[in-house]
Amino acid sequence: MDKPLSLVEHLEELRKRIIICVVSLAVGILVGFPFSSPILKILKLPAKGLIEKLVFFSPQEAFLIYMNIALFSGLVISLPVILYQFWAFVLPAVEEKLRKYIGFFLFFCLIFFISGCLFAYFVLIPPSLKFLLGFASGELEPVICASKYISFLLSLILGCGVVFQMPVLSFLLSKIGIINAKILRKKYKYALVMIFIIAAAITPTTDIFNMLALAVPMLLLYEISIWISFLAANKQKVKE
Repeated sequence: MDKPLSLVEHLEELRKRIIICVVSLAVGILVGFPFSSPILKILKLPAKGLIEKLVFFSPQEAFLIYMNIALFSGLVISLPVILYQFWAFVLPAVEEKLRKYIGFFLFFCLIFFISGCLFAYFVLIPPSLKFLLGFASGELEPVICASKYISFLLSLILGCGVVFQMPVLSFLLSKIGIINAKILRKKYKYALVMIFIIAAAITPTTDIFNMLALAVPMLLLYEISIWISFLAANKQKVKE
């Protein structure tokens, strides 16, 4: 059994993990920056036929746009390292038999994150753009600021990537013994309210269609999380 760490040792371990995460993110940004231009072209595709040209209004804005894209790329590139550092930090606090799941944790975190990003890009963003730009008719002509457009897309993509972590988080917390399927099922009505609040916060439009476009997959993910929790049930009793 590992020797328990003191508070100072825990803080030192946390500092070391944070430094590794920051360094890996910086490396990811440096690697991703040369690809900012082609990534920008990819990010413009959902607006094809809706936005003819993106504009910027200050000398430094174009550079900042590419930096934001590089930051997003760096986060995606460094995500395996960041997830591993998180797992390595909590590892001493979990049982020995649970440590074999580190590969499972890293693999499915990446799979669900990428799935969430793709869902936002292909399913959520196109109808959101169409709905919002549909108001620009008659007296209104859209002149879209590039930085606002990129922030709009990246916030949705990252938000969906994080939301899609529910099943993995459910497995991890169930294995540790913090939650179980019975608790998740019992709290379903509260989860339902929270899901619609989160969907409303993430989606940029106020129409029910786009909110449901995110809320329905989240409800499905919650149901999947319940079954994953059931399958990953820990013998340890959980306080309900």
